[in-house]
Amino acid sequence: MRRRLVGGLAVLSALVLAAPTAGAEVEPGGWGSYSPGFSVQERGCGDVSDLTFRLTCSTAGGDQRAERRYTTYTSGSRQFEGYFRITSMSGSRISLKQTFNEADGPFFMLAVERGGRLYAVHGGTTVGTGATVGATVRINTVHDVGGTHRTYVNGSLKHTVSGPSGPYYDKFGAYRTDSGAGQITVERSGIRFWRK
Repeated sequence: MRRRLVGGLAVLSALVLAAPTAGAEVEPGGWGSYSPGFSVQERGCGDVSDLTFRLTCSTAGGDQRAERRYTTYTSGSRQFEGYFRITSMSGSRISLKQTFNEADGPFFMLAVERGGRLYAVHGGTTVGTGATVGATVRINTVHDVGGTHRTYVNGSLKHTVSGPSGPYYDKFGAYRTDSGAGQITVERSGIRFWRK
């Protein structure tokens, strides 16, 4: 009986340790989790199947996108977390995550080049490396509306930019940038949102 009890406690301890934490992964303190609604956007050769996003053509022109567009927010602080894994990529310069300003257009776009470099589309700053086919990468963005927008790669702060007030929304998936082209397949997981 004692052996079964000890074995049961070991299994329970393992399950507790494996469970995700209730707080935000970066910049903890005062966050409340929430689940914003979203719409699916498929244009050109874009295809969305649950959390798999594909650009199936290699064209370097036109509106090619496969994305989730989340509900607009207008104030406060918002944190996004999500993992991505590129399972195939013959293209390059594909946007994977956007923070979009409804008044002015794309405010922050995180894109990937063939070879695994992550970069900010506006300005071209390198945000990370190692986003190669088969690698799993965690992205967090923390946005203080009317203040700063911070991007973390695998838990490390990599990019900060200031921005105006106004309505914003989060998008992720696969979107051909002006200088990019498909093909790409990206799988997403662990999508979470917090606010305060």
